[in-house]
Amino acid sequence: MKRYTVALIKGDGIGPEIIDEAVKVLDAVSVKEGFEITYKEALLGGAAVDMTGDPIPDETIEIAKSADAVLFGAIGGPKWDDLPRDKRPETGLLKLRKALEVFANLRPVTVYDELVNASTLKPEVIKGTDLMVVRELIGGIYFGQPRAYEEDRAYNTMVYTKEEVRRIAKKAFEIAMKRNKKVTSVDKANVLEVSQLWRDVVSEVAREYPEVTLEHMYVDNAAMQLVRDPKQFDVILTGNIFGDILSDEASMLSGSIGLLPSASIGERYGLYEPIHGSAPDIAGQGIANPIATIASAAMMLKYQFGEEKAAKRIDEAIKQALKEGYRTKDLASFDAKEVVTTSEMGSIIAQYASEL
Repeated sequence: MKRYTVALIKGDGIGPEIIDEAVKVLDAVSVKEGFEITYKEALLGGAAVDMTGDPIPDETIEIAKSADAVLFGAIGGPKWDDLPRDKRPETGLLKLRKALEVFANLRPVTVYDELVNASTLKPEVIKGTDLMVVRELIGGIYFGQPRAYEEDRAYNTMVYTKEEVRRIAKKAFEIAMKRNKKVTSVDKANVLEVSQLWRDVVSEVAREYPEVTLEHMYVDNAAMQLVRDPKQFDVILTGNIFGDILSDEASMLSGSIGLLPSASIGERYGLYEPIHGSAPDIAGQGIANPIATIASAAMMLKYQFGEEKAAKRIDEAIKQALKEGYRTKDLASFDAKEVVTTSEMGSIIAQYASEL
């Protein structure tokens, strides 16, 4: 029997609730597909600050690096907003990504037919949308030096090396080869030198993948095109800050940020998490949507462990639950036959994953 170790980082707010449901589903599919998962819990974010005074204790990095993958919930909240930057929850997450060298953030956006009316866009615009945002995660302006907050000014530095661009571009083209063989590289090369480097290197990499169509698009146009005609996209390749913004925009094509997963992967490690935040305003109420976290667990099975049959079980179980009309509160007004709690949705998906 194959055995995997998963570092569980539940985090803050609704993090513990949604992680618990993902574990429930993972346990169900592992039994069906004949593998075993062992879990090790670790602290990150506000919970870590409260317990240790540090948003990412050394032990958390050790646990994450010793595991086969990391499944992460969410961090942050108003409670910790006034802390010095080096003590804030978000700093802990950035340090974890850097420590694991997970340079590629994959954010799939799929519009479920059952929820085509949940988006604020017209159904005919979004129906059939199936795209992947590939975002460079550990470079760019979020990590560039020098940076400072001074008395009368503040500044950040956007930096990319050729190698950083090349490795993320290769990842995007490899993914496109398994999809519809189109990459849209998003930059701002008309005004930013770093974007011109990005465009030049991506064009070089494209020559290694002659079957893949490459188009370049400025970020402002890409933002417009995502809501005008999202079906034109297959794989969107972009840098850290642009990817951060565009992937959140793209998430709303589905109607709820609570539906969309993500994977952050590198040469060795993988970090899997929903794209939404910790939602402290609804924490502990049993109304959070666990689907994004459950789908993130499916991505972990697929990309980290190669357990594609188990991952497909989860994806099909999510579709079945939505088809049968089960909805958490965030989607209650969209063809809901029964509004269920966070835990109930997890149990329903786990049951379908076992039966399908």
